[in-house]
Amino acid sequence: MRVALLSYRSKPHCGGQGVYVRHLSRELVGLGHEVEVFSGQPYPELDDGVRLTKVPSLDLYREPDPFRTPRREEYRDLLDLGEVAAMWCGRFPEPRTFSRRVLRLLRERAGDFDVVHDNQTLGSALLRVEQATGAPLVATVHHPITVDRRIELASAQTWRRRASLRRWYGFVGMQARVARGMRLVLTPSESAKGDVVGEFGVDPGRVRVVPLGVDDAFAPPTRPRVPGRILAMASADAPLKGIATLLEAFAKLRTERAELSLVLVTKPRPGGATDRLLDELAIREHVTFVHGVTTSALVELMGSAEVACVPSLYEGFSLPTAELMATATPLVVSRAGAIPEVVGPAGSCADLVTPGDVGELAAAVGSLLDDPDRRARYAAAGRRRAQELFSWRAVAAATAATYAEALESMDAREPGGRTRAHR
Repeated sequence: MRVALLSYRSKPHCGGQGVYVRHLSRELVGLGHEVEVFSGQPYPELDDGVRLTKVPSLDLYREPDPFRTPRREEYRDLLDLGEVAAMWCGRFPEPRTFSRRVLRLLRERAGDFDVVHDNQTLGSALLRVEQATGAPLVATVHHPITVDRRIELASAQTWRRRASLRRWYGFVGMQARVARGMRLVLTPSESAKGDVVGEFGVDPGRVRVVPLGVDDAFAPPTRPRVPGRILAMASADAPLKGIATLLEAFAKLRTERAELSLVLVTKPRPGGATDRLLDELAIREHVTFVHGVTTSALVELMGSAEVACVPSLYEGFSLPTAELMATATPLVVSRAGAIPEVVGPAGSCADLVTPGDVGELAAAVGSLLDDPDRRARYAAAGRRRAQELFSWRAVAAATAATYAEALESMDAREPGGRTRAHR
């Protein structure tokens, strides 16, 4: 099949979008399909055989100058002007504007693709893709962003912050509406499926569960782990990731264990909640932040930790959890979202704790640090589970099966109940 894979941003090494696009596209090509990725900035790293079509935006949220105002010569059309105006109003317009830009390109390429696969852009213009291209449209929804919005609103301490968050998350209603109009929706877990059905109102009969995979590069370390090192990963410095809970638990542990250190794979916002908490807890000199590293460096970092934590308040899958399992790193994880699905029964390859419970997290980490036999057992079981269940080749095969199902439905009824005309 000829596949157009859409992703409005595809950051290569942090966050699930770029990782998903790279590995899925590579394995689809390995199965004999043709894949062309359409992405906005930041652009993905892709493997040989996968074509990249850049869909340039103004890249308003790029590092190191997010929320920038573009120079006059950067504007190309009214869509650019509207995107900047939306940003000035405190909104996040990228999903909508990317969908309009990519629709233009796909309309010019009508007939070039057998299927179009959206990686959780869910912009309103995508509802016109099938008519414009003659190809069925499917989407991956890793988890509904309504969950992020709810958690951030609950943590907001002022009405100004809550009002700002409501403006920022204004795109969520659009995403729910577009998701309901998709021919098929892929989610990475049963937990995410339930949330997509409940939060976005998607017909459960059109949702298919396809877990994510782990790259073969994630392997156990060849060098000794650093004594007392705890590691955690967060694709964003946001309340959803439970960073505050982890920092407070770490500070509690350090009152009794001076040898402990914490490595956080994320980039804290300068002056943000995480930055302030480091000083409030007096742990800044014992916490190291790492971001933008290569896969090989990330694997080495994971393998250096005695214990890793996934303290998230919610995850639609948690790819870092599966990757840490593949590196045979013992885990303490939150009993949240799909994380229990990833690690399996409690006590098999991880300890599970209540999300947001500082005392329970600190006790679990301390207990695991004190028990080398249990760490060894968790390491072996986690590695085995990751190898058996989380293969990108299996992800690609299951995804291709949904493409075939979508193609077969082209002569059936439209998702909204309308009869599709024959082409």
